[in-house]
Amino acid sequence: MAERRRSGTAEARKRDGAAPSATAGDASGVPASGSLAARVRQAPAVLHPRQAARLLKDALAGGDTATRAGFAALFRATPPVRRLLEGVAENAPFLTDLIRLDPARLLRVLGDEPSAVLAAARDVARRRVEEAADEETVMRALRALRAETALTVALADIGGVFNLEAVTGALTASADLAVSAAVAYLLRQARAAGTLRPDGEDAGYVVLAMGKHGAGELNYSSDIDLIVLYDAERAPLAEGAEAAPFFVRLTRQLVKLLQERTADGYVARVDLRLRPDPASTQIALSTEAALDYYEREGATWERAAYIKARPVAGDLALGHQFLRRLAPFVWRRSLDYAALADVHAMKQEIHAFRGHASIAVEGHNVKLGRGGIREIEFFAQTQQLIAGGREPRLRTPQTLEALALLAGAGWIGAAARDELTEAYRYLRRVEHRLQMVADAQTHALPEEGEALERFVRFMGYPDLASFTAALMPHLLRVQEHYAGLFEDAPPRAAVEGRLEFPAAADDRETLATLHRLGYAEPVAASALVRGWLAGRYHSLKTPAAREHLAGLVPLLLDAIARGGDPDGALRAADRFFQELPEGLRLLSALVRHPDLVRLLATILGTAPRLGEMLAHRPSLIDALLDPAFFGALPDRPALEERLARLLAGAEDEEDLLDRARRFRQEHHVLIGVRILSGTLPAAQAGEAFARLADIIIRGLGAAVRARFEEAHGTIRGAAVAVLAMGKLGGREMTAGSDLDLIVLYDFDEAAPESNGARPLYGAQYFARLTQRLISALSTPTNAGQLYEVDLRLRPSGRSGPVATRLPGFVAYQSQEAWTWEHMALTRARVVWAPPAFRAAVEAAIAQVLRRRRDPARLAADIVDMRRAIADEKGEAEPWDLKYAAGGLIDVEFLAQFLVLAHAATHPEIVDTSTARVIAAAARVGLLDAHDGQMLGDACRLMHDLTQILRLSVSGPFDPAGASPALRRLLARAGALPDFATLEAHLFETQRQVRAVFERLLIVDAPVRRRRRA
Repeated sequence: MAERRRSGTAEARKRDGAAPSATAGDASGVPASGSLAARVRQAPAVLHPRQAARLLKDALAGGDTATRAGFAALFRATPPVRRLLEGVAENAPFLTDLIRLDPARLLRVLGDEPSAVLAAARDVARRRVEEAADEETVMRALRALRAETALTVALADIGGVFNLEAVTGALTASADLAVSAAVAYLLRQARAAGTLRPDGEDAGYVVLAMGKHGAGELNYSSDIDLIVLYDAERAPLAEGAEAAPFFVRLTRQLVKLLQERTADGYVARVDLRLRPDPASTQIALSTEAALDYYEREGATWERAAYIKARPVAGDLALGHQFLRRLAPFVWRRSLDYAALADVHAMKQEIHAFRGHASIAVEGHNVKLGRGGIREIEFFAQTQQLIAGGREPRLRTPQTLEALALLAGAGWIGAAARDELTEAYRYLRRVEHRLQMVADAQTHALPEEGEALERFVRFMGYPDLASFTAALMPHLLRVQEHYAGLFEDAPPRAAVEGRLEFPAAADDRETLATLHRLGYAEPVAASALVRGWLAGRYHSLKTPAAREHLAGLVPLLLDAIARGGDPDGALRAADRFFQELPEGLRLLSALVRHPDLVRLLATILGTAPRLGEMLAHRPSLIDALLDPAFFGALPDRPALEERLARLLAGAEDEEDLLDRARRFRQEHHVLIGVRILSGTLPAAQAGEAFARLADIIIRGLGAAVRARFEEAHGTIRGAAVAVLAMGKLGGREMTAGSDLDLIVLYDFDEAAPESNGARPLYGAQYFARLTQRLISALSTPTNAGQLYEVDLRLRPSGRSGPVATRLPGFVAYQSQEAWTWEHMALTRARVVWAPPAFRAAVEAAIAQVLRRRRDPARLAADIVDMRRAIADEKGEAEPWDLKYAAGGLIDVEFLAQFLVLAHAATHPEIVDTSTARVIAAAARVGLLDAHDGQMLGDACRLMHDLTQILRLSVSGPFDPAGASPALRRLLARAGALPDFATLEAHLFETQRQVRAVFERLLIVDAPVRRRRRA
């Protein structure tokens, strides 16, 4: 395949008038002045020099004799180029593949001025598309342009030849050319087919670039955000042709030309979700329909989006005309203080609450995380919205230019301009380097191990400490400027109108104010508040508590109203005060920290069950006031130490169980608050819930075993292991997850009886011990229930013993287990065991998972099981995130298939985490890179949404009946601007997941086999 591609590339260069090979300078290898090779001034610091040199040698091995000689001479003359390419070979598989496919192209790129290389590549692509007679030729030409752009820009960026503007400008120019050439081809084809009149101009159809594409700031592996519009009156449609179906079909063809993966790769992932109401509108819509939507219900975030809008393809005049007509929506004529409260609210939605002082570098998202690129963009765009109507010079789409103009006009200080500009340049460089690794649209730093160390070296730093020292000041300075944005704005709770609640009767003006705030039942609302202020509940009996509450009522009523379901949230607040044992301490804290009132309103409006837990443990408010609360989570040693101290102080077994339950409740509330505040993403939330469960299992396990041995003694050689399965095993727990456990044991058969006062024999001993542990974990006490525990995944399910001896477990898994049991075993993780027995159990599991299997038979078994689940649970409801077609079950089954089918030859993909299995499978080539990226994104999206829903609703989620606050919270969890966009994205993601599931697993087997392994 690689040889065919190299040959095709050479033939294409000959056909397009380019030399089939080139040198990077004269015969001595000295690069020409101005060439990319001559201008390289920096290179990554490789982690494994010998391995990097071998990888580069392998990548260049496919070149012809002249090409290899050219590289040898070039490396002798310019050692920095060799170091640059070795850094690429070690760290960026995507770029290395581009080098391997055509080493001569690399030599040519290095030997010329990079801007000239890119301009020539665009000219060649334009000409090839203009001459193309079929889609295949167009797609090949555009993908060749993308490959050459990616390679040239990356080398110029890594080598310090291009600055940020040159990098983003080059990426944007190639994207512009690809979109405009593809649209021109499709319109020519439509004329040839008779759908458009042959004498007509390319009128009536325009593609707007949005976001970073529209601003000329594309990142290295960015989606391109497009809005596609048409004007049926302008379009030269042939008689009988209908505008809407035609332009929708044309847009689908455009997406295919750009996005579809072929043997040559792809051009760009296309995102059409920024159009009006994407969940219910077609992918191309008329200009009049779009204008009508924005006039009726356009949101502030859509105003901000159009700051960066730019026509790039089709009827550019129509695009400019549309943007002129839309200008009054985007840019208000007077200084737009009316929008100030709205953008202030947007800011608080992005980072609604406290705790901006602590950032962990590991896993930090340089785009969406605190101190990241999004905050810099928001800082500039919101001030442009406020002032841009009166000062047109502020209407630039580019972030850095906007900062400069805002400073020049006096809207921000010179220090803010300089520090945010420097941070933006640095963070974009980090973002680009992350995306070069695997051509993935990622913005998060690696979380652990060698992956992070390699990335630090790829950035050019010798170690993590030096990278952290460079990165952190930028993040902290951005946070500081962002936190100060609109700090002088009027408080959001400055309610217009009277809010007074006399004891005797309702105040008429107050009822009118409540109605204006959005309370559908103002009389009932007033009655509740009057009851609070009259001391109806025990927590509000003291005069001091009621005095504090009276001062907080306007802020609380306003914050609750902004959630969108004021009446429901106010009833939840009433239950909260009713359950609260003592109110003065909490209310005085809320007076001192009014931002906590918004947090409490969010909890009551979206997760009332969490509010009830908080009411029962008001001391948790102290933790919320700690500035470090929203920083790094407590690590395992800190939690273990705290639980050990608590359990050590227990007076008896009942007190022991109560203490464990209170410990779990406290930390569940704190994790839940972090999730709702947006400071804890799903992957970390799942890890946090699982870490907590692990620690409780070990802590209670040790206490239960000690008490058990006091009564029954020990058996010689006894060892017990608790296996976490399911969500706990995969560290993907939510607030409502059960514990799926398997208990294994072993002992010395020569002495099978325990030596205590009440001896037990062999299997009976371990069964009793297991029952004690399960009872400690699941029995309700006065402090509530700890966890539901499920042992059904043990061998033989409900009919088998509660604990299984290790040799029996191995025999069962090897000889009797069904495929679904091996699938479950892919998530088995030892939570509690002595080291030697842990190693034995892990070795036994690895042996089962790494057996050679028939992939076709395995796939058939998994598909049969998926169909059975669909028959039982249904799969038609997309918001049933677990069971929906294309939902989490499909992603998990794909990951389990990959482990069972390929662990024998690729043991490195074995992991209990679904997301990590998918990432590893893509890394070793078992998954197409695009499929791996999509499945990983889908997994993260659905876990993010699941975390929110498990906190917020107790039954099925009904989008139509959900409060606006919950819908906003879900949109934020999905990193999308509103719920309609989120829903469109979710549905499209599920469609893509199901397509991959069917493509990889549904095989045409002549006979369905039994589901035995």
